[in-house]
Amino acid sequence: MIAGSLFLVLVGISSVWAAAQGFVEGHLKIISLKEVELAEENPSPKGTGENYTLYLLIVRTADGQKEVTQIVADPNGNYRLELPAGNYILDVARRTSTRLRATPRAFTVVSGKTVRVDMDIDTGVR
Repeated sequence: MIAGSLFLVLVGISSVWAAAQGFVEGHLKIISLKEVELAEENPSPKGTGENYTLYLLIVRTADGQKEVTQIVADPNGNYRLELPAGNYILDVARRTSTRLRATPRAFTVVSGKTVRVDMDIDTGVR
């Protein structure tokens, strides 16, 4: 009987924890103003030129003092992350460039909901 009660308590706790989860998703936009390039006679095929793996996104507590988790956008610049309900800040790790500029974005995760937070990064390349 004790084991059965303990099982029900654990199931109840895990159900409450699972219900308290929500999602944050968004798109990473890399702004890189480059000088005008002259058209080539035989241009070589090029990709998008954006390497999203260079820009680590960091989720911090609402006061910005504690790192909660990190995420890297997919090859298309999209990201999605499950988090406990609460207030957070999305920021960019500043390890790739000293000229990197991004404004930290505050957001709130609500249980069972998805919040959209897009992030723009200015690489400072001119």
